[in-house]
Amino acid sequence: MTAGEPAQGMTVLVSGATGFVGSRLVPALSSAGHRVRAMTRHPDDYEGAGEPVFGDVGEPDSLTAALADVDVAVYLVHSLGEADFEQRDADAARAFGVAARDAGVRQLVYLGGLGEERDGLSAHLRSRRQVEELLAASGVPLTVLRAAIVVGAGGISWELTRQLVKNLPAMVVPRWASTRTQPIAIDDVVRYLAGVVGNEKAFGRTFELGGADRLTYTAMLQQAAEELHGRSLPILEVPVLTPRLSSYWIALVTDVDPTTARNLIDSMGNEVLQHDEGIRELVPGEPLGYRESVRRALGKSPQQD
Repeated sequence: MTAGEPAQGMTVLVSGATGFVGSRLVPALSSAGHRVRAMTRHPDDYEGAGEPVFGDVGEPDSLTAALADVDVAVYLVHSLGEADFEQRDADAARAFGVAARDAGVRQLVYLGGLGEERDGLSAHLRSRRQVEELLAASGVPLTVLRAAIVVGAGGISWELTRQLVKNLPAMVVPRWASTRTQPIAIDDVVRYLAGVVGNEKAFGRTFELGGADRLTYTAMLQQAAEELHGRSLPILEVPVLTPRLSSYWIALVTDVDPTTARNLIDSMGNEVLQHDEGIRELVPGEPLGYRESVRRALGKSPQQD
């Protein structure tokens, strides 16, 4: 193996293996020739790729066996749906980092969130940064990938968008709808994650991820409506919808719970754009645009109009 190239045939633990990102990453890593452990609280019910192993970040003692003889551990755990998610996520990251260090893990990989700290990050994004710090404090070389909205079937942010567009003939949106973001397809996120696993050039580094387009949330809703219905959606922006009112409104229209919705909406006031494209030097390839990401999330082939 040439120095700096991704290693093959490594033992990789994926925490959150049954989640939105993890369930796609595990088969990608297996296809790349790695021995993958899929960490889950319910290994007996696991039907995906890799070897299911029991592990619960809320039970630190359970992590010892899960991390034994692991080369790389990918951390994809969060508690966004809980009212005390910041404390839960901090405790979990601290425990996981210590267990990884004690097990002799060579690299930790974490998927965090974009956002400039000088802009006053939301609680959700602050928590993501704190998790980065706690994982790095373990002393295990950490690779952080920061992304904005990840677009794909089953993702919370995408499901929120899809259900709003599907269920409403018109929409009233708050001021955050004019904030710019840089949505990225789940396919690209998985490609980047797989590309940094075992890659020594990624050790101890933070990379920003972004799709091909920079859009406001209003523009994202419009493009999603065009792909779903074949027409645009009347949208009126008003200044009076607070995050709390917005979360209740979303809970009425979608099946996203109010706590998760509130935490997501709080983050939508932060502009989240990619300013550093260094990831492309390590993992070549052009990212998808938002419209194509939406088409894939809807199960459309690239050729369909």
